[in-house]
Amino acid sequence: AMALTLAACGGSGAGETTDDATNTAGGDSGETFRVGVAMPTQTSERWIADGDAVKSQLEELGYEVDLQFGNDDIPTQSQQIDQMITNGADLLIVAAIDGTALAGQLQTAADNGIATIAYDRLIRDSENVDFYVTFDNYQVGVQQATSLLVGLGLLNEDGSEGDATGPFNIELFAGSPDDNNAGFFFNGAMSVLQPLIDDGTLVVTSGQTDFDTVAILRWQQETAQKRMEDLLTSTYSSGAKVQGVLSPYDGLSRGIITALQNAGYSGTTADGFPIVTGQDAEIASVKLIADGVQFSTIFKDTRKLATQAVTAAGEILAGGEPTANDTETYDNG
Repeated sequence: AMALTLAACGGSGAGETTDDATNTAGGDSGETFRVGVAMPTQTSERWIADGDAVKSQLEELGYEVDLQFGNDDIPTQSQQIDQMITNGADLLIVAAIDGTALAGQLQTAADNGIATIAYDRLIRDSENVDFYVTFDNYQVGVQQATSLLVGLGLLNEDGSEGDATGPFNIELFAGSPDDNNAGFFFNGAMSVLQPLIDDGTLVVTSGQTDFDTVAILRWQQETAQKRMEDLLTSTYSSGAKVQGVLSPYDGLSRGIITALQNAGYSGTTADGFPIVTGQDAEIASVKLIADGVQFSTIFKDTRKLATQAVTAAGEILAGGEPTANDTETYDNG
């Protein structure tokens, strides 16, 4: 997990130690600080786990917590954050549905002296983002692409060259274009795949390699399934077979797998079922991996990310500035 300040924020203060921050959870007057936590949805196991981890860790330190899930609806999340401000939040931790849609809410928060921590999804186009915590999203993409190559036999699990030579027919999927992380996942993956596409080892049979073309709005499983169905109809109806699919999220992976199975692909990856990647280690996909149907997923321990957010929150509420380990990678415009 990485804890980051935005380059535009400036400042070089060391902030307070975690112990100092936690000791002031009740404030100098004995009044308990209130933290508003806005998560994007409950349709993904991952975000439920994140919300629960942030809430429980904050409460262990004596903070009051208002946890809300936006149900992937931008107006709902905006209203929830408005209400958190109205109800007297001292700090906001926000995982945005749309990273460009909350400038108004963050301005109101700033006007009321309320700091905002962007949680995993970068909030863009606002100067009122005080801190950002996330994973190394580019490396997540690198790992997804690498696992695709392992599944195809081009690489061994230890990273050495495999026995397979290709060419292999693959298709590419990316995450939601309004999620800043989606581009990092895709670019990380393409840093691995593009050289093999260029030399013909990998063939994107549909020709669809542009992020905007392969992106799936709101990370919706049904949308991914429909796109895979369309690709199978338009590109593979003459007898060619898809052999691998880059998928950046388990929900999309399950939609892709359903489309493949409905089109007659069967068995396990050991029998030649297409190699499908994923992310978030959702239980349904872990079972598919155990069954040999989905090839891989990326597990990110969101408890660690929650700890980074809670530590930063404590330091801000104590009047300090959190310490970041990266001040250059992310720029929210």
